[in-house]
Amino acid sequence: MRIAVSTDEWLPLVKTLLEEIEQRGHEPLYFGPESEKDTADWPEVTLKAIGAARNGEADEAIVLCWTGTGCSIVANKVPGIRAALCSDGETAKGARIWNHANVLALSLRATSPAILREILDRWFDTPFGEDAWNARQIARVRQVEETGG
Repeated sequence: MRIAVSTDEWLPLVKTLLEEIEQRGHEPLYFGPESEKDTADWPEVTLKAIGAARNGEADEAIVLCWTGTGCSIVANKVPGIRAALCSDGETAKGARIWNHANVLALSLRATSPAILREILDRWFDTPFGEDAWNARQIARVRQVEETGG
């Protein structure tokens, strides 16, 4: 898979994430600063990664900002995107099963390399829940997205 990745700051976690994506046999498509000296506006880099996922340039996206909250809010404003801010592997697993999350949001501040690996393990290994209950929940989410309520 091709994974769009965005961040507003280049921190060691970003390098670890890009390496982990490659080690898992995926191709990262990176949007953000190239060094610790540079920064980017988090809404802009998030929208670039989400755009790549929406237009088929990437299969999924992983978005990061200091808390993970801002990038998840921006991502969830885009129709068809279900971004989940995950701080551990079980949350990532649940986001895939119950929420059909197609974008992973992470905190640059609070995510350690070990927790990152745990989150990625669950994220990439967990399929969307396809039973009737989960289908009904996602249908309702889509209805809210289309009608605003």
